[in-house]
Amino acid sequence: MSFLILAKGFTLTLSMIVPIGTQNSMLLTQGISKNHHKMTAALFILYDAILISIGVLGGSLVLASSDSLFTVLTWGGILFLGVYGALSMKLAYSQQHNNALITQKKSVKLVLFTSLAVTFLNPHAYIDTVMIIGSVGGQYTGDAKLFFLVGAILGSVVWFSCLATGAATLSSYLSQPKVKRVIDVLIALVMWGIAWSLYSAWLAR
Repeated sequence: MSFLILAKGFTLTLSMIVPIGTQNSMLLTQGISKNHHKMTAALFILYDAILISIGVLGGSLVLASSDSLFTVLTWGGILFLGVYGALSMKLAYSQQHNNALITQKKSVKLVLFTSLAVTFLNPHAYIDTVMIIGSVGGQYTGDAKLFFLVGAILGSVVWFSCLATGAATLSSYLSQPKVKRVIDVLIALVMWGIAWSLYSAWLAR
């Protein structure tokens, strides 16, 4: 029974974070350039562990009940995602994606601040981890809640580790100008799509 609860937490987290989003797009980019991709994966795992724990331990109820907090998160996210998408689209067509642009490295400080931004300025991070995963995990008590929490965090560990490793392994292919351009355009479209979905959800609330 405990294993089934752990597996439920694991699969629920994967279903939330596998679709491309701001964290995945950043980690994919860092992996392709082999630029602090392992650190980036570790940071995202840490952030998700914090958010999931907050949600499972009761934070989902607070977030769901506050209209003003939801509004602030939504419009902050729309602005952030709109800019993020614009930068990705600009990158896709800047200097025809020459090698100097592709191999440009980010400093540790910049990677840290960017990872914080793409996580905590993105309302979907709170919706997926705190509200959805948290509300499901909040239904359990005692050891069952702990097993669910461990399983949910393990899902994050496995996904981000595999994404960072996979992107770095395939970097010679993914860093080709045409391939990288397609990736950046797709990232831009996804970011704008998420921003639109947030706006639609805000209108419907």
